[in-house]
Amino acid sequence: MNKKNNKLAGAGVLSAIAASLCCITPVLALISGASGVAATFSWMEPARPYLIGITVLVLGFAWYQKLKPRTAEEIQCDCEEDEKKPFMQTKTFLGIVTVFAVLMLAFPYYAQILYPSNDKKEVVIVNASDIQTVAFDVKGMTCNGCASHVENDVNKLPGIVKVDASYEEATAKVKFDQTKVSLAQIEEAINGTGYKVVGKK
Repeated sequence: MNKKNNKLAGAGVLSAIAASLCCITPVLALISGASGVAATFSWMEPARPYLIGITVLVLGFAWYQKLKPRTAEEIQCDCEEDEKKPFMQTKTFLGIVTVFAVLMLAFPYYAQILYPSNDKKEVVIVNASDIQTVAFDVKGMTCNGCASHVENDVNKLPGIVKVDASYEEATAKVKFDQTKVSLAQIEEAINGTGYKVVGKK
């Protein structure tokens, strides 16, 4: 029974990680400096609700198994009570696994806080007529973490005044000094994240 609970806990954690893999990858790409792999798991986004459901069911069943009242046979055979249970068979371990799974499932909602802030970036504008704003249509963003990844990489370019990426609208609105950076460079920076520019206006 305890081995079964360990397998259930492991399955719950794996499905929780899989549910958020599309949003974990951009953060790992930022940390490792390999921006191009950020969108690798964005194809999993449509399966996210099912993976969340599997996680909840598996961990719910594991908790049910752990907390259900013992049968008369189990009470008569108290041999397990004499031995100390391994940590991986305790409620504490299942609790840790559950908290970890919840953190993984919620990852898309707080992923953007892991990206560096570009609020203090200073851009010297010589001529206001050189400032241009372009909205890029970007394919592949699935959460706030994806949008933050695009904003972070575009902000590294010189002459960028402001970047607002939105995964809901599938756009990245970029305000920039056209004497310091070109549309092609901005598009290349966005494509370099693994998400693809499919149009601009």
